Amino acid sequence: MHKFLIIGLGNIGDEYKNTRHNIGFNVLDAFVRKHNGFFKLDRLAEVAEVKWKGKIFICIKPTTYMNLSGKAFKYWMDKEKLPIEQTITVVDDLALPLNKLRLRGSGSDAGHNGLKDIQLTLGTDQYTKLRFGIGNNFQKGGQVDFVLGKWLPEEQAIIHKKVIACAEIIEAFAAIGLEKAMNMANNLAFI
Repeated sequence: MHKFLIIGLGNIGDEYKNTRHNIGFNVLDAFVRKHNGFFKLDRLAEVAEVKWKGKIFICIKPTTYMNLSGKAFKYWMDKEKLPIEQTITVVDDLALPLNKLRLRGSGSDAGHNGLKDIQLTLGTDQYTKLRFGIGNNFQKGGQVDFVLGKWLPEEQAIIHKKVIACAEIIEAFAAIGLEKAMNMANNLAFI
């Protein structure tokens, strides 16, 4: 049975719930719910194990806060004895417009503190990232407030569609591999 580690990036605490920066948590919540799983608090993360079509997904939402995400990633990758190629990290991305998702097997942290810590901890940027475009609709100096802000009411419909699509992309990654999943994910546009 193939096993995969799915990491959703975000921050713990009610003040961060449903913020743009916590979209990784929201995607994992939807994925686990879709597969009738549930999260429980474990070492360095909330963890859920779900099964789908002969595959096991270990889903983690780090409790280390965003800037120390690498610690939880490495711990669970080592604990589950998984190669880095069988991981996928779901993360918010300011550089992508709201209507886009981007799946890549490698790439820089692009200034994202969670990815920066993962890269530092693992010593590589060669791991799969599912980037959830949040846009950059903020005034100069307003990046932190924007990223830690809640979704606008008019954004809710597109966010819902993208979260559902992310769950399907995670399944595709496990079922048909990175290349085909990239073709699927990177050609999607949401309106």
